[in-house]
Amino acid sequence: MLAHNWQPFNIKTFQHSHPKTTTFALVTAKQRYFIELSYDGTNYHGWQIQPNATSVQEILNKSLSVVLREPIETTGCGRTDTGVHAREFFAHFDAEKSIDRPWTIERSENIVKSVNAILPKDIAIKKVFPVAENAHARFDATLRSYEYHIHFNKDPFKTGYSWELRDRLDIELMNKAAAVIMEHTDFSCFSKSNTQVKTNICKITRAEWVTGDSGIVFHISADRFLRNMVRAIVGTLIMVGKQEIKPEDVRAIIESKNRSKAGTSVPACGLYLAEVKY
Repeated sequence: MLAHNWQPFNIKTFQHSHPKTTTFALVTAKQRYFIELSYDGTNYHGWQIQPNATSVQEILNKSLSVVLREPIETTGCGRTDTGVHAREFFAHFDAEKSIDRPWTIERSENIVKSVNAILPKDIAIKKVFPVAENAHARFDATLRSYEYHIHFNKDPFKTGYSWELRDRLDIELMNKAAAVIMEHTDFSCFSKSNTQVKTNICKITRAEWVTGDSGIVFHISADRFLRNMVRAIVGTLIMVGKQEIKPEDVRAIIESKNRSKAGTSVPACGLYLAEVKY
């Protein structure tokens, strides 16, 4: 069930069955929009605006403000740390000025093209569409999925986008430990301290290592994630893969609620926000 009884408009579906000039929403003053984007996080200090550092949110706000000719402030579906990538990311914003024409597919495509023309090459807008005034990119998200990529042989085309690891890992043991993680909901041991969140409870619905042609990928999905959580989980599972600890030891680590008991956080370069569901 979607929160607030709204659903992001599927532009691809609409295009197959309607002409470009068809109106699908009458835009008024204080209209809320959703924007879908992707980005290479290498050159940014994460998504969220922060002093004395360049963020994806800062660059996006400036570009939208130029195109829409008014100050725009976006709210993201979450926050990614420095160097983390996003294949799929959503944000919402409110346009305060009235737009004196109906909202159409053509209008949406023109905004996408105009914003992309201003944005740097490592940030790309995919869609912009109007939503209900109470739709929220962060709070209405029901599922988020991350991937962590590891490769074992030197590859210049993977630099910055996957973590090169020389040690060979026991994937079967790592998946046994991943199954243990899914038995729990309190992940204090995998969270940065002093994050000021109300709860460290998360419901994980997938935690699995998959072997590929040139490496391995960890897939994890949950209703929410804590800061640094995925990278700390991966670091802990790698300890299992190296046989430094046993899969059942992960249970004791989680129950300890102590970050120092878990593994070291792995580098950000291999982490991707892969999917957000509403």
